[in-house]
Amino acid sequence: MRWHRRQRRETAPARRSWPQATRISANLPAPVARRGAFPEGIGTMGIVIGTRGSALALAQARIVADRLDGPVELRVIRTAGDATAAPLSALGDGVFVDAIERALANGEVDVAVHSLKDLPTAEREDLVIAAIPEREDPRDVLITRERGGLASLPPRAVVGTSSPRRAAFLRALAPAITTREIRGNVETRLRKVSDGGYDATVLALAGLRRLALAVDDAEILTLAQCPPAPGQGALAVQCRRGDAALAATLARLDHAPTRRA
Repeated sequence: MRWHRRQRRETAPARRSWPQATRISANLPAPVARRGAFPEGIGTMGIVIGTRGSALALAQARIVADRLDGPVELRVIRTAGDATAAPLSALGDGVFVDAIERALANGEVDVAVHSLKDLPTAEREDLVIAAIPEREDPRDVLITRERGGLASLPPRAVVGTSSPRRAAFLRALAPAITTREIRGNVETRLRKVSDGGYDATVLALAGLRRLALAVDDAEILTLAQCPPAPGQGALAVQCRRGDAALAATLARLDHAPTRRA
C-alpha cells in the first residue's frame, strides 16, 4: 500500500501563502488580553482560531481561515483525546473538543474549529455554532494493504478502526474479519497498515481530501454499506454567544443546506 500527497492546483482568487498569512502557536495557559475592534472584540493581531494540532485539524482550521479577512493566528490546543492512547469508546463524549471549548469560553481564542461529528449533542450555553461550512463527501474509505478492497480480505483479516459504528457495519459486510482498535492521525493509521500491523483500516474520505492524500488500494464504501456518523465531513465553527459582531462575520461561511441536513 502506498500513499502520496496530491499536488494542489491554484485557483482564482489565489490562496493565501500560509507562512505569511497565519501564525501557528501552542496553546497558552492563561487567557489572552484582547484589544481593539477587528471586528468588535477582536484584537489588533486579528482573529485567533483554536484547533487541535494534527495535520487534518490544521488543514480544517485553514479552510476557515482562508475565508476570513485580515490576519489569522492558529493556536494549537491539546485535547484529552490527543493526550491518551486509550480506546475512544472508553473516553466519553467531547474528548476532542472540551479543551478547545474551554479556551474559547475563557477568551484565549476567538474562534474554535471542530469536526462537527466530534461535538457533543448538547451545546454549551455560552458558545454558539456560528457557521457550518459546506460539507465534504461524508463517505468512508476502506484502505487495504493488498489490492482488491473488501472482497479480497482473507478470513480473520484485521481491520483497524476506533469507531464502533464502522466496526459493526464492516462485520455485517464481511463476518469473517476481525476489527481491532487503532489510534493515531491519518498518516499514522496508514503507516500501521503499510507496516503490517493491520490488514486494512477505514478512514473518512473527507479527511483524505482535505489532506490532499491519494491512497492506492482504497475502496470508497457506499452510504448503504457504511452509513456515516451524523455530521461526518462537516466542520463546526464556534464563537462565544455574546460576540455578535464576530458571529455575524462567521455566519458568511455558513452553508444552509449542510446545517439543515
